[in-house]
Amino acid sequence: MSDQNVRNAGFTSSGITGGSLASSLMSHEARASGGGVPSGGPTSTLQQMGARGTTHSSGYTSSGISGGSRASDTMSKEATAHGGGVPRGGTTSTVQSI
Repeated sequence: MSDQNVRNAGFTSSGITGGSLASSLMSHEARASGGGVPSGGPTSTLQQMGARGTTHSSGYTSSGISGGSRASDTMSKEATAHGGGVPRGGTTSTVQSI
């Protein structure tokens, strides 16, 4: 995943850009969770990366998720919580797609 992709999606050091993919994701996630954006979800994960301005060590790469990375840990936890599969629209799939 590149820093530019995260910024282009609207996750920036100054917050989420209005009218962006990021704001749409945040809105969808907030509605689905009853009004708030959960910690550790796609929006908060991507915003944290955007605010730091660095994604290189996250483990989300163009060729898949790197073993032993933060991404693989997130994927493992998410799969365990969902009975062995990573749900579409979850943190892992959303962040990997960006």
